[in-house]
Amino acid sequence: MKQEAIHFTDENGKDVVFYIEEETRVNGKNYLLVTDAPEGDASALILKDMSSDSDAEASYVIVEDDTELAAVLPIFGELLEDTDIEG
Repeated sequence: MKQEAIHFTDENGKDVVFYIEEETRVNGKNYLLVTDAPEGDASALILKDMSSDSDAEASYVIVEDDTELAAVLPIFGELLEDTDIEG
């Protein structure tokens, strides 16, 4: 299965590519589970969409809050039953 790649520009102007593993919506916010490699061992992050309906482009932030991660991570675990996800 081909994964969708999304491109970001970091604070240093460097292009960063993530691969979408899964997405979900919790409490009115969209979340993406992304990895830094299309397959094999990869680091994973959860991104939260912070954009509004009037924004031309989506704006994502890395979820770092432990309480928010604890709420969202099990949902991704259920969506990706065959994948080993560790918090």
